[in-house]
Amino acid sequence: MENSVFIGTAWSLLPPVIAIVLAFITKEVYSSLFVGIISGALLYGQFNPWISFESIFTIMTENIDLNILIFLVMLGMIVILMQKSGGSAAYGRWAGSRIKNKKTALLATTFLGMLIFVDDYFNCLTVGSVMRPVTDKFKISRAKLAYIIDATAAPVCIIAPISSWAAAVNSYVPEDAGISGLQLFISTIPFNFYALLTLFMVIYTSSRGIDFGIMRLHEKNAEEKGDLFTDHKDDFQSAEEIKENPNGRVYDLVIPTLMLIVSAVGAMMYTGFSSGASNVQEAFADCDSEISLIFATFITVLFLFFFYIPRKVVSFGEFMSSFVTGFQLMIPAIAILTFAWTLKGVTQALGIKDFVAATVGNASYGLNFVPVIMFIIAIFIAFSTGTSWGTFAILVPIVTSIFGADSLNMMIISISAVLAGAVCGDHISPISDTTIMSSAGAQCYHMNHVSSQMQYAVIPFICCIVGYIISGFTGNWVFSLIAGAVVMVAALEIMKRRENA
Repeated sequence: MENSVFIGTAWSLLPPVIAIVLAFITKEVYSSLFVGIISGALLYGQFNPWISFESIFTIMTENIDLNILIFLVMLGMIVILMQKSGGSAAYGRWAGSRIKNKKTALLATTFLGMLIFVDDYFNCLTVGSVMRPVTDKFKISRAKLAYIIDATAAPVCIIAPISSWAAAVNSYVPEDAGISGLQLFISTIPFNFYALLTLFMVIYTSSRGIDFGIMRLHEKNAEEKGDLFTDHKDDFQSAEEIKENPNGRVYDLVIPTLMLIVSAVGAMMYTGFSSGASNVQEAFADCDSEISLIFATFITVLFLFFFYIPRKVVSFGEFMSSFVTGFQLMIPAIAILTFAWTLKGVTQALGIKDFVAATVGNASYGLNFVPVIMFIIAIFIAFSTGTSWGTFAILVPIVTSIFGADSLNMMIISISAVLAGAVCGDHISPISDTTIMSSAGAQCYHMNHVSSQMQYAVIPFICCIVGYIISGFTGNWVFSLIAGAVVMVAALEIMKRRENA
């Protein structure tokens, strides 16, 4: 339906806008995404019922990432087996004996998230499964856990040269940019103010015990009522009632987790070198991260079979039934992802990339303001489409064409702003893959996570505006980052005083 009058126009923005607005009004994400998909299909089919109906299934089959769904199901199985073995509970008891208070539990969760920088999906689900028993013990709400997971997933990956995100950015840099993709990515790290300031904010709020807005309500419910969910607890009830082995040991959780990490990293390096890489950095840049994650989960499940069953930690029947239980655990994430991918496919079919590229490419503004403008545009695109990587693909070539090799420093700053804005928009979007994964990892109702995190993201957003205006004129990341951090500390302390007043 390439001749639709709506393709490549501002109408391409309507489906995600409808889905996002409805999600916040109704607090129900499934129906909101569905309505957004239907509206996009009608525009694509020019309101012809049959063409619109047919396009939905065509677009859905083209955009569903089966590799990620397989990875989710396998990882769900691993999580269930860890729980059945008693390893999760044992780790909770062990960590609880060493982690003495809520602040330490929050910081331990934060630093674990920062350590797992290879892939954001892997980060979200691993940190959630490992730290959930600890955060539950200290009455930390699932919304707060989801925020920490999300705030240490994409922000860590986007400043880690060895990650699937670095590989994505490398692939979007044109050959005539005057700098290699990997060199460019490394150069953007100190200017990626949103990632750096978000990580700083998580550590600062955890250390100072600062909660505000909707998050404060979730935390009060957890502390005073023991209600970790606030609402929609029944969505995760089946996962909470799993029968665990009381004789489980800490290593029943730790060893499989290490196996998963080592297998994932090893597979990424293998697929990278198989693609012709000559060193470790190139291997991670050229790796097939999705196949590597599936391989890692398969190896870990196989390992668990020989690790648990001979020791009678888990029976053969329990092991086999964990596949179904793990699938059930991941159904909310799979359903939302399927709808989100379909909505993204609909917006792509409507030519949102061409519309944005034409609009931004034809704009004229002072070059010193390009970083802050690109930051805001990237937020809008990532928020509307739910994808950081798609935002990179649209805006990185535009920035390189604006500056070129002659203005390398401004190009680096502006691309940093694109990467930062993409992560920020991804953070606050209810249809973002990473946001959905964070909710799944924390076993938190999705809209509780979205609404609370959106308020928290406002502060680093404001700080980034300050930072990119300063860096656009000075070209200096040190002064810009310090200015942003000072604004952040002041804002957080004001919020703390207001909430405690």
